[in-house]
Amino acid sequence: MIVEYIRYTIAEAETGEFEAAYARAAESLTAAPECVDYELSRCAEEPSAYILRIRWTSTDEHLNGFRKGPHFAAFFAAIRPYVAAIEEMRHYAVTEVVGRGGSTPTLYEWAGGAPAFEKLFTTFYERVAKDEILAPVFAGMDAHHAEHVAWWLAEVFGGPARYSTESGGHRHMASKHLGRGIGETQRRRWVALLLETADDVELPADPEFRAVLAYYLEWGTRMAIIYSGPNPPPLPETPMPRWDWGLTPPYRG
Repeated sequence: MIVEYIRYTIAEAETGEFEAAYARAAESLTAAPECVDYELSRCAEEPSAYILRIRWTSTDEHLNGFRKGPHFAAFFAAIRPYVAAIEEMRHYAVTEVVGRGGSTPTLYEWAGGAPAFEKLFTTFYERVAKDEILAPVFAGMDAHHAEHVAWWLAEVFGGPARYSTESGGHRHMASKHLGRGIGETQRRRWVALLLETADDVELPADPEFRAVLAYYLEWGTRMAIIYSGPNPPPLPETPMPRWDWGLTPPYRG
């Protein structure tokens, strides 16, 4: 991933048409497989100053993919009148200094922190043990299984990195599914029972939180099927997946 920044100074009389031109050019960015996302910003203190931020899959994909591909001609035609107004056009690599501010609570905080996740999975696995579809899958379950899964989801939702530091992280979780032969019937029942339990233990019921929860459960259980199947992929060496409001990790097939 690489970030391109393009800085413009646009005469006040031309700002309306400039933004309209980029709205047209954005259609080409939207269609380009090399483009991850983009954003045009206008300076609040100096309204003539603009910054266009484009994330590309790589510098090479931008320069040799997009610029030599089918979408560049329309893009350039839209913004060509403003090329002379460019003051900077460079690619930047994102460093490890990245994070979020405190204005929005994490999913972990919104859910109620560690006690909420512990209650959810303690109650859930008590029900699993009595469920005719799931009980055979979890026969012989470790006494600390519910606790460890609570650590897992808490970390995924922005909580402490306890599963990474004490239980082996993403690779370990994936390895626990190898050879289990989980099927679609078990997967669907696991998701349905957990969502029922979330209602019963009174996890937040707002649509935004529940949408992310359901999204994660669908992703996680489908990955479990992949790793439990006859031809699993190599165990992941990546850090724990992290979910956020409206943000999920990209799938790598």
